[in-house]
Amino acid sequence: MYQRILVALENSRADETLLPHVAQLAKVHGSEVVLVHVADGFVARNYDQLKLLESQEMKEDRAYLERAAEGLRSGGLTVNTTLELGDPAEGILKAAQDRQCDLIAMTAHGHRLLGDLLFGSAIHTVRHKSPVPVLLVRAGK
Repeated sequence: MYQRILVALENSRADETLLPHVAQLAKVHGSEVVLVHVADGFVARNYDQLKLLESQEMKEDRAYLERAAEGLRSGGLTVNTTLELGDPAEGILKAAQDRQCDLIAMTAHGHRLLGDLLFGSAIHTVRHKSPVPVLLVRAGK
């Protein structure tokens, strides 16, 4: 059913909750897993326009993606990674389209209206704009 699952990683402890769910789902369906993180710092948001050098944040994010991928690969999964730059929701949607994913998996933090206003919510945008199903896994404490 799911050929390619995009997994939106935050580079936080929340990913520890999401990855086991996706690994099990990918095994059941024989799916390829695409790990994506969206770097959204100043350099990442202006990287192309200002012809900037890769920031330390971006380097650390790439290394994090590769460590997460290796963990899944050691479990027998086919895993690719991509680092998007800029707005998290738009980066997730772009990566899903570019990689022809048929499921997007993300963590939900359970913010209420005030939390979403303060912290923003990529989930809100992704779930409204995604042409494919979105799996939300509640982040662990």
